[in-house]
Amino acid sequence: MTISAETFFKPERVSAEDKLALTTLTAKNILAREAAERAEKNERLRALRLAQPQVM
Repeated sequence: MTISAETFFKPERVSAEDKLALTTLTAKNILAREAAERAEKNERLRALRLAQPQVM
């Protein structure tokens, strides 16, 4: 373990705007990933449904 200023001093405080921006960015990334996963699942299920024989 190397000795540096970070080991002796607390890091600077993060502003409220920076925390809000980070939280917003994280939430948007999570929502985008979930939307992509949902779209992929829907396409997979649609392909399976269309591959089944039609029942009339």
